[in-house]
Amino acid sequence: MNKYYVYILANKKYWILYVWITNNLLRRIYEHKEWKLAWFTRKYFIKKLVYFEEYDNPQDAIFREKQLKKRKRDWKIELIEKNNLNWNDLYNVI
Repeated sequence: MNKYYVYILANKKYWILYVWITNNLLRRIYEHKEWKLAWFTRKYFIKKLVYFEEYDNPQDAIFREKQLKKRKRDWKIELIEKNNLNWNDLYNVI
């Protein structure tokens, strides 16, 4: 069974948050860290995984991604800090 992930990346100064979706979180974050995709993340040095959610159903993950993208920055920061208070890079946890 496939898993689907909604994730949030941040840059070093935490002033940009990037929300996206993938079916292989480890590979996707590695690609961000190595600047292999997403011109936006390269341009703003966004490569720190600060939050993610796992789903069994792709439709649920897509729905959640859209929800997160519509939310204001302050709401996203609260969500991140509720689960990752120190904004640690979660790449080594997955």
